[in-house]
Amino acid sequence: MDFKDYYSILGVPKDADDKTIKKAYQKLAKKYHPDVNPGNKEAEEKFKEVTEAYEAIGDPEKRRKYEEVRQNYEAWQNSGGRGNYDWSRWQAQPGQGSYTRTMSPEEFAEMFGDFGLNENFNSGGGFSDFFSTLFGMGDRGQGTRYGRHTSYTQPQAGQDRELDISVSLEEAYLGTTRVLEIGGKRIEAKIPKGVRTGSKVRLAGQGNPGLGGGANGDFYLVITVKPHSAYSREGDDLTTEGSISFYRAIFGGEMQVKTLNGEVTLKIPPHTQGNTRFRLKGKGMPHLENSKHYGDLYVNARLILPDDLSKKEIDELREIAHRYHHL
Repeated sequence: MDFKDYYSILGVPKDADDKTIKKAYQKLAKKYHPDVNPGNKEAEEKFKEVTEAYEAIGDPEKRRKYEEVRQNYEAWQNSGGRGNYDWSRWQAQPGQGSYTRTMSPEEFAEMFGDFGLNENFNSGGGFSDFFSTLFGMGDRGQGTRYGRHTSYTQPQAGQDRELDISVSLEEAYLGTTRVLEIGGKRIEAKIPKGVRTGSKVRLAGQGNPGLGGGANGDFYLVITVKPHSAYSREGDDLTTEGSISFYRAIFGGEMQVKTLNGEVTLKIPPHTQGNTRFRLKGKGMPHLENSKHYGDLYVNARLILPDDLSKKEIDELREIAHRYHHL
């Protein structure tokens, strides 16, 4: 949901008095009035926008709340604006925040002069999610025709919410759970196998309550998989390091490799070169969409030279190297 700068919409400074705000609204409302711009959808949207702004900061009580929100939001932005701003703390409770404005004939004439609102014209036409979150649904879409107003209430879905969650690579491999407190309720959230950094786990209907009988929003867990000391990850594939002795590289043999599901045996062929990359099929991460399928595990073989050779052994190796022109 986007923040609305109502002062900017009306073109007034943030310390403008009520008279300045009213005068600015009067000027813009006349400019974008539907009777002046028949059939012009863009002008109609502008008329709704300036009307919403005037509803918010032209009313002293609403303006006080809006100022709290604006200052808090700007402080959050100035501090870096990390994550998602929590609008839920400002949400009007059901039954609060009615914003019916019924103009007297005198006020209507002052605002619009000789303009006549069509009897069926809806000046609000439905305010933004931002306005409705702060001030409630109220009498949405009030008409303003010589003290008359028509009102209706449309259901509006509640806002979605998000929470950042960190999991280990092992938890991402096996799947895990988190116990959360949401709206005074303890909820066990299941995090599926194979989640990646950036994955979102949806908890349907656990977001902010809807308004006017609308459905609740959803709650999303935004996943970050923490770095691992032994494995690097790319998609569903993992890479790890493995040490091969000098003798095993020459003669071949076996080595044990740790995976996230226990140890497996890797066969090393004779004459293995240093930095050889071995593939263990299906030993990587489970696919998020199909946990029965797995990525691969790659082992980068690192050659380890013996550090306990005797002088005689070194001389013998030197002789072999000379024989094959390696020195």
